[in-house]
Amino acid sequence: QLQLVESGGGLVQPGESLTLSCEVSGFKVDYAIGWFRQAPGKEREGIACISAGGVSTYYPDSMRGRFTISKDNAKNTVYLQIDRLKPEDTAVYYCAAHDGLAQSMCLMKRGDYWGQGTQVTVSS
Repeated sequence: QLQLVESGGGLVQPGESLTLSCEVSGFKVDYAIGWFRQAPGKEREGIACISAGGVSTYYPDSMRGRFTISKDNAKNTVYLQIDRLKPEDTAVYYCAAHDGLAQSMCLMKRGDYWGQGTQVTVSS
């Protein structure tokens, strides 16, 4: 059983940057980790996914440019940096773990374990 805990959300102004953290704990099996978001009334979106070893990353085409995923294996933490935030980035951001490839995880929005989410609100 894995536990994922997101942190770093909050209220930010348009144009600012924000880094979210996903701390992973529990059974030591290598999983791909992905970041997803869901805004009210909208479907869940895959943002970025990283392979179990942290070497490979995948971003859906719609998410390329302002999002950067990274992993600190020593801290068992995966980060999502969001640059030039826009009001439309307002959503609950989740991280998830998947026993599979990072690309399929992002494309299929697939996760075996999910965190509780962290709210990001972009507003002036």
